[in-house]
Amino acid sequence: MPQPKHLTGLAIPTPGRAELDADTRKYFAKCDEKLGFVPNVLAAYSFDPAKLRAFTAMYNDLMLAESGLSKLEREMIAVVVSSANRCYYCLTAHGAAVRQLSGDPQLGEMLVMNWRTAPLPARERALLAFAHKLTATPAEVGEDDRAALRASGFSERDIWDAASVTGFFNFTNRVATATDLMPNPEYHQQAR
Repeated sequence: MPQPKHLTGLAIPTPGRAELDADTRKYFAKCDEKLGFVPNVLAAYSFDPAKLRAFTAMYNDLMLAESGLSKLEREMIAVVVSSANRCYYCLTAHGAAVRQLSGDPQLGEMLVMNWRTAPLPARERALLAFAHKLTATPAEVGEDDRAALRASGFSERDIWDAASVTGFFNFTNRVATATDLMPNPEYHQQAR
């Protein structure tokens, strides 16, 4: 018999706010202030403050730090990877981010359903083809794929960043799927 969902959208229990350490409570208060809610993926990691810090540090580095990839391009990678993996949580959360950053609700939906239908510049098409291939058939990725990225204007560092974002979301998709992580309802309404 299926177990009931907890408030975090997880099938496993997580601590309440009062049970969290001071740093985590402060971080979640900042999420409430900036976003209006705590993303369920963060609440899910709250059972172990060290794992939460490691997850957020990696996410912030890959998705928010300086890069030759724009924030929108990184979010587009997240959606394409999550589409290939059919990760409901990440498709919902990062689809909302694509809608918000692009100002184009249709683009977010196209990337969720089939990124190849989106009217993208050659640079972004090459980037997403790489991310999809690295997700769906990683053993087939080779020099031709990196050369295609270079020909589209990506540097060696950009290729590293694209591979790192792709790898991170493959990891995150699997954890979200394994734990039956559900997206916050707020994501469904954002940037529509």
